[in-house]
Amino acid sequence: MKTLGMIGGTSWHSTIEYYRLINELVGEVIGEDQNPPLILHSINIQLMREQNKNKIIAKYLDVAQKLEQAGAEAIIICANTPHMVYEIVQPQINIPILHIAEAIGKEAQKLGLNTLGLLGNKPTMTGDFIPGFLKKHYGIKIIIPESDYLDQSHYYVSKELTLGKFTKEAKSFYEKQMSLLAHKGAEGMIMGCTELPLLIKQEETVFPLITTTQLHAQLAVDFILGLNNED
Repeated sequence: MKTLGMIGGTSWHSTIEYYRLINELVGEVIGEDQNPPLILHSINIQLMREQNKNKIIAKYLDVAQKLEQAGAEAIIICANTPHMVYEIVQPQINIPILHIAEAIGKEAQKLGLNTLGLLGNKPTMTGDFIPGFLKKHYGIKIIIPESDYLDQSHYYVSKELTLGKFTKEAKSFYEKQMSLLAHKGAEGMIMGCTELPLLIKQEETVFPLITTTQLHAQLAVDFILGLNNED
């Protein structure tokens, strides 16, 4: 098995989910009496709340380099938003960062989806690090909520979901957003906050959900076990 470096902490709730999924999915293949070699660095989520992009990039680069030095053969960032650092950090290390949008793109292709709605915090929805990657590598079009709803979505993510609060109000809000995005042409929905799949389950909606946490974890497992196509 290959050694995987994990950058977590944004939030620790989603990091736990990543850690659990990776161990369980590997165990399903090699046996539940074994587990994969993982190196976890959990940062303080306050770094993301400050929204200082240069500071965020510097921290993730430092952590990525330390994980590489510690023996990691690839890195997974256990959240959506920090992938904003990918274009700058990846060229400065010698091991791959397993991009969350790669996991999204592969699943969308499998499901035959060409247009996806994107839900998450404001930087994730308005940034290009997920839509740009999907358009470039998979030809997928991304639709986001109307501007009036962006701040409200950001509030639910930053003030509730990442703090482990899952309210009826938040669930109702995202159910409404999915309906609006579908009306605009979205064929499926990217749950672009790692806590969103904990709020709304696939069986609770008619829309195909791209659950980034589960898919990203599977991408990591494929790497650990040497199942990636490029290996």
